[in-house]
This record gives sequence, C-alpha cells and structure tokens, in this order.
Amino acid sequence: MMHDPTQFFSLKMLVSLTCGSVMACSSSAETASGGAGEELEPWQLAEKTEVWEPVPSKVEVPSGAPPSDAIALFDGQDLEEWEAEDGGPAKWLVEDDVVTVARRQGGIRTKRDFCDIQLHIEWRSPTDIKGMDGQDRGNSGVFLQERYEIQVLDSHENETYPNGQAAAVYKQHIPLVNATLPRGKWQSYDIIYTAPQFDADSELESPAYVTILHNGVLVQNHVKVQGKTEWIGEPSYEAHGCAPIFLQDHDAAVSFRNIWVREL
Repeated sequence: MMHDPTQFFSLKMLVSLTCGSVMACSSSAETASGGAGEELEPWQLAEKTEVWEPVPSKVEVPSGAPPSDAIALFDGQDLEEWEAEDGGPAKWLVEDDVVTVARRQGGIRTKRDFCDIQLHIEWRSPTDIKGMDGQDRGNSGVFLQERYEIQVLDSHENETYPNGQAAAVYKQHIPLVNATLPRGKWQSYDIIYTAPQFDADSELESPAYVTILHNGVLVQNHVKVQGKTEWIGEPSYEAHGCAPIFLQDHDAAVSFRNIWVREL
C-alpha cells in the first residue's frame, strides 16, 4: 500500500497535540523496539497493532451449494443423518429432493449432537388450508438442542399470537418483522446459535443466544433464550450438553429441503 506524505504530517501533528511533542511520545516506542535516538516512522508505529496469526482457514462457497466446511443434513437424497424421535428410522417422506412431515408419525432429529452452530434450512407450508387458521396452519418447528424452538408457521395473512408466529423464539421473542412469503413458496431460515453453558454444579453460567434471518431479513438480533420453549408455563433451564436438531411433526404437511449446518 502506498503512503501519502500528508498522512505522515497529520499523524505527527496529532502526536504533538496529544503528547506535547513528537519526540516525547516516540521515545517510549523507540525503547520498546530497541531503538535509541531515532524517531519511528508512521509505518513502524502501525506495525505494532498488526496481528498475523492465526490465519483463518479457507472455506469454499460454491454458488447454490453449502460452504465447503458445512455438514449436509439433508441434500435431497435420503434421511441418513436423521432418526425418529423415538430413536427408530426416520419415517418422513422423501420425494423430488424434498422431505415432508409424515403427519402423526412423530418428529425427526439428527443423529449427531451439536452445540454452537450456523444452521441453514428451507421450508414450505402446505397450500391446502381449508378450515385452518392460526396455529393450525402449516405448523412445525426447528428445535435447537431439542429444547429451544424456532417456530415454523404459515404466517402470511394468518393472525395468531405474535410470539408464536413464524421465526419467533416460541413464546419468548416476537420477530422484528413478518418476512413470511405466501403459502406454497419456499422460505429460508439462517440461524446463528450459541449454546448455553453450565458449571460443574449444573448451574447456568451463560444462557443461549440466537440470531435469525428469515428469507434474508434479520428478524431476531442476538436475543437471549430464556430457557426451554414451553407451550404452557414459563421457560427454565436444566443442564445439558450438545444435543440434536429436532424437526417437529405438528400434524401439518410442512416440507423441508437444503438443510446444512456449520459447527462454530
């Protein structure tokens, strides 16, 4: 990078104003660098705040595909990464690169356990909504560590309690805005999750935090998870370790695709 001589002059003037003289400030810098009687150049002063290690590892980001360091949880082929909530084979329906809730067959969870993650998941609510509204319309959920639910719901022109609409941290945090697309269209969640920490006595040291982009729009900005998301009652924490991601069967034929996760 080329240096502008006028920047050197401005820096000297700033040092003079803050220290009384250029030499008064430079003397301590010279001592630290082993020099004596020589005024350091601005680039030498600048070098003192350069950090060269660690060097971030390279991640490839192919167009339309997960980052190279991501774990593909569902790429349209099978449910090899998943199991039923009772531990048996996952029973949801896989067709045309999409997995759909098998209604009343229970949810599915990852075979792997996760703590801090970046999660990408796409979902689509069903178009058959005859006689359905509120929480009955396209209801499912993405549970982080099987405990903390990010609501999935058809919230396009569908009135319900706001802390239970799409992209809510269920009954804890209302989304900043409603970014839901019309039913039948694919929606996306990009979730940054920091797991809670517990001490040796199983007491909470730090709560979970989550940031969510819904269809590319920030809707939860590093909000504090208050504990396990409950349908009835107040949230609370109990000690746990890393745990699976869980997708809910709420008796609606919600579909999912392109699910991947990066461990942080």
